[in-house]
Amino acid sequence: MIIGLTYDLRSDYRKEGYSEEETAEFDRESTVDAIEMALQTLGYQTNRIGHVRHLVQRLANGDRWDMVFNICEGMHGIGREAQVPALLDVFQIPYTFSDPLVLSLTLHKGMTKRVIRDYGIPTPDFSIVESAGDCAKVSLPFPLFVKPNAEGTGKGINSLSRVNNRHELEIICKDLLPRYPSGLLVEEYLPGREFTVGILGTGHKGYSIGIMEILYKTADTKDIYSYQTKSDYQQAVEYKIPEQEIGERCISLALNAWKVLGCRDGGRVDIRVDRSGTPNFIEVNPLAGLDKVHSDLPILAYMHGYTFERIIEEIMLSARNRTGMQ
Repeated sequence: MIIGLTYDLRSDYRKEGYSEEETAEFDRESTVDAIEMALQTLGYQTNRIGHVRHLVQRLANGDRWDMVFNICEGMHGIGREAQVPALLDVFQIPYTFSDPLVLSLTLHKGMTKRVIRDYGIPTPDFSIVESAGDCAKVSLPFPLFVKPNAEGTGKGINSLSRVNNRHELEIICKDLLPRYPSGLLVEEYLPGREFTVGILGTGHKGYSIGIMEILYKTADTKDIYSYQTKSDYQQAVEYKIPEQEIGERCISLALNAWKVLGCRDGGRVDIRVDRSGTPNFIEVNPLAGLDKVHSDLPILAYMHGYTFERIIEEIMLSARNRTGMQ
């Protein structure tokens, strides 16, 4: 079986003039190497494709694959994560992870929370700010948390993201809006514990491979899982497996969200506890990072006895089963 690999390399986009933060979601060469090696160890033949523009060229040249292992995040537009799956759907080429609808929906944090809320899953109340004038329309109780509506990897999140009054809200909105044209998510700040749940499998067949709690070791993080904190996680945070009771509650919520949204093959759900002790959905990552050293999904998987090769094997088994491939 020939597996094509689609991915965005940081180094490719840095050569085009994009900044470190703009390329934060993209992969290191070592990540692609590790995925390719794992696939080959499992008996697959691999063929590197690259980012979406390379895929367009390869498809136009007549190249085809039995399946594509897709980790492309995309660069432009609210549907950027859906571009590779949409192209592959046109050519009826199976691929790993979620479809264009799921990837477009979940990149928009506000829309995702509306779906989650409609299904009765707890999530902090929120507003979407698309212009400076929208700040005046926010009627949520302080403190609030502000982050880009359509970004990942902690981009646009820093020590100023938690705001205590309208003046601070206006300051951060004016700072972030020019850089993030898809708008900002402003939601009630939850003061409780923070977790992430790893999930493999598709929809109702999804299952948790474990949960880890995020604990902050230094005061300067202000208990915020920012881009800088994630980059410096070995010094800034500590990960641990929580006690069974809260772990089971978080896993149940995460699996419900995974099924409701229709996510496929593998990813993560982030959760935070509110003042009453209730776990709340924060966001889902259906294209979770797969860096062997730095990404949360592999880190929590190792804590629960998984190897990197087993993660890749389970993702491929899920994709093969749902597409009917022997």
